[in-house]
Amino acid sequence: MYQRPPRLNLLPEVIKNLLIINGLMFLATLVLGSTFGIDLGRELGLYLLMSEQFRPYQFVTHMFMHANLGHIFFNMFALWMFGYALENIWGSKRFLTYYLITGFGAAALHMGVTYWELQSLLAQLDPQQVALIQSEGLSILQNNQNYMDETMARANLLLNTTTVGASGAVFGILLAFGMMFPNQRIYLYFAIPIKAKYFVAAYGALELYNGIANDPGSNVAHFAHLGGMLFGYLLIKFWRSKNTGGYY
Repeated sequence: MYQRPPRLNLLPEVIKNLLIINGLMFLATLVLGSTFGIDLGRELGLYLLMSEQFRPYQFVTHMFMHANLGHIFFNMFALWMFGYALENIWGSKRFLTYYLITGFGAAALHMGVTYWELQSLLAQLDPQQVALIQSEGLSILQNNQNYMDETMARANLLLNTTTVGASGAVFGILLAFGMMFPNQRIYLYFAIPIKAKYFVAAYGALELYNGIANDPGSNVAHFAHLGGMLFGYLLIKFWRSKNTGGYY
């Protein structure tokens, strides 16, 4: 059980700073790209562990990079919409801990699934084709091209493109909102009311379906979204098991 605080801060400290950091990184991406030809998305986005472009810091930096204006707008809007009540109840330290752990968990699940898919594709290629992807695949993509062979092209995309965005952590926030406020009504398209618990369950099922369907033309990391929800669920259950009072 929990009691809602008498007054909620609509822009608590962690969310405010996350919005600022993400906004500044998006602006820097636009300015450096247009002025100096520097692609921050390739530098700070997350590559697979087996990629020569992988750097450990990408586990953190990829969460502050976004592909376009729509991507960052909807992520940040959802972060605020579903997150501010959680930060008010949990406090800034616990909210930030939750945000980061779900973001890391999302990245871990996404990388694991992607690695498994890549290995299955590489097994269909001969050693020369694999060597070509490893040596020249990135430069080919940077020239907005790819291999004619569909298997080589898909493997090249998996190995040499980055994952960016706060979506994994944001889906963790959505899951937490559904668990903390299960009967709170969410208005789809600002018109259709649905309880948070049903909204979260339906969204999770949709992401699972899309992840299993694995549309090659989709650039959405569905298993990253599921990873954020999974790690969020496990973390909340862990906190509840250890909690002797409070808002869990």
